[in-house]
Amino acid sequence: MRWRSPVVLQLQLWLLAVSASSAALGVLAADLSKEPFTIRISCGSFDDVRTAPTNTLWYRDFGYTGGRFANATRPSFIIPPLKTLRYFPLSDGPENCYNINNVPNGHYQVRLFFALLDNPNLDSEPIFDVSVEGTLFSSLLLGWSSDDEKTFAEALVFVQDSSLSVCFHSTGHGDPSILSIEVLQIDDNAYNFGPPWGKGTVFRTAKRLKCGSGKPAFDEDLNGIRWGGDRFWLGLQTLSSSSDDQSISTENVIAETLLAPNFYPQSIYQSAIVGTDRQPSLSFEMDVTPNKNYSVWLHFAEIDNGVTAEEQRVFDVLINGDTAFKDVDIIRMTGECFTALVLNKTVAVSGTTLKIILQPVKGTRAIINAIEVFEIIPAEKKTLPQEVSALRTLKGSLGLPLRLGWNGDPCVPQQHPWSGVDCQFDNTKGNWIIDGLGLDNQGLKGVIPSDISKLQHLQNMNLNGNHLSGRVPASLGGRPLHRARFNFTDNAGLCGIPGLRECGPHLSVAVKIGMAFGVLLAILFLVVFAACWWKRQQNILRAKKLAAAREAPYAKSRTQYTRDVQMTKHQRTHESARSSNNESSPHLLS
Repeated sequence: MRWRSPVVLQLQLWLLAVSASSAALGVLAADLSKEPFTIRISCGSFDDVRTAPTNTLWYRDFGYTGGRFANATRPSFIIPPLKTLRYFPLSDGPENCYNINNVPNGHYQVRLFFALLDNPNLDSEPIFDVSVEGTLFSSLLLGWSSDDEKTFAEALVFVQDSSLSVCFHSTGHGDPSILSIEVLQIDDNAYNFGPPWGKGTVFRTAKRLKCGSGKPAFDEDLNGIRWGGDRFWLGLQTLSSSSDDQSISTENVIAETLLAPNFYPQSIYQSAIVGTDRQPSLSFEMDVTPNKNYSVWLHFAEIDNGVTAEEQRVFDVLINGDTAFKDVDIIRMTGECFTALVLNKTVAVSGTTLKIILQPVKGTRAIINAIEVFEIIPAEKKTLPQEVSALRTLKGSLGLPLRLGWNGDPCVPQQHPWSGVDCQFDNTKGNWIIDGLGLDNQGLKGVIPSDISKLQHLQNMNLNGNHLSGRVPASLGGRPLHRARFNFTDNAGLCGIPGLRECGPHLSVAVKIGMAFGVLLAILFLVVFAACWWKRQQNILRAKKLAAAREAPYAKSRTQYTRDVQMTKHQRTHESARSSNNESSPHLLS
């Protein structure tokens, strides 16, 4: 049985406590009997694509709200060898999204790679913001296309409603362009750093380094279990250009790797950076966003053949001058050489720099195998679903121009609300609500849908100076009594509330279409009836003429025959009378 120090036992007890808190949050460990849910999208591609060296499948482009296809110029050697991208011109709207549905609820690593348009006339790179599930987590700044680490962005996020949205927000400097999107399911307990970890936080990957190796690699390349995601590790041979350190490596098997919940591949522990006799300490420094919390994960394994026992290498870990871990002895804490050790610390950073120093206190030089740094971002609360639905119905009914956007969530990220939409956070409901609409003088046409009554928190609304028509929903008529302010003037076709003309009988579009169709059928019926009647009359007249023509000789013959019969009867009558007279008259005797 492997011996464990009190420190390791303490870590195990802490993990048990974390597991209990995760269970309370409804978070479960990965089911290793099945493959994690994975989607990779090759943006701008009409066909599925497979890329070397792992024959990775990228699905053809889908799920977007706008944008256009183009060929891509890959600015970095680390991005996937894909040839197309999707870009979003500002004229098509400032907010555009990929909405991926049927995503099982759980914990996901979302990674995006960016590229430039393959256009010789392009003289600048786009600058834009990126959000996931309404939370802003990345901002591309000037010069990103020439920095390998800045050509991609990665976040760890919980999916809670079987769908995932990734949105791109224009800042007015070029058109956002996206090469690929990866959605990779990870263990629900991955990177659990303790409270307030959970569904209310988003992790942004700020740095991930594989020390002692100058070659970058993905977990797939390192033969990692896929429930850890497919993390990208940037190779690093020295911690800083000014430090006097060296790299070492081993081919020995590293114990305690590929374990839940993070499933680190053993290859990241098979190389390391160590100090020198002249400079035994190690120092690492990186730029960060000020006034943020960061989660730091440090990876160690004793792979130096010159260190085989406890207290031969003991060092402190200082983060921004504060001792984060004291008297770190890898062999004592793991029980043996060639065994992985992971230490995690959450720190609040007020400045723009995060500095890590490994300071030897006993024995030989300091050592480190890998570094991960995450920015902890509070997840944004979303807008009430029924109010989002009402705004989307309004968008379709009014035919809003593309330049207004109206994609994603109306209120979040807070830095990029929908144009013309005013939001307020409702502490009671724990969601954002819509309390104002300003769509005046936008050249809008159409009718105001009845669904607008679902905006129950609306306090002011200006649809003034457009070309709207139809009846304003009666439910809005009483709102001004509750200090709501609505302005529908300069819309000659609107009616139905105080300040507008009276409406005639209200007929819906469907009823109007039905009536028009009925009138058309009636007209068609009358035309067919008249044609049939006229045709019948023509047939009757034609039949009479034909009959008259056929009966003319027969009638003449029959008339002559009748006259002859009558004459014969008349002659016979006279003859009969004469004969009777002869027989009855007296004879005179002579």
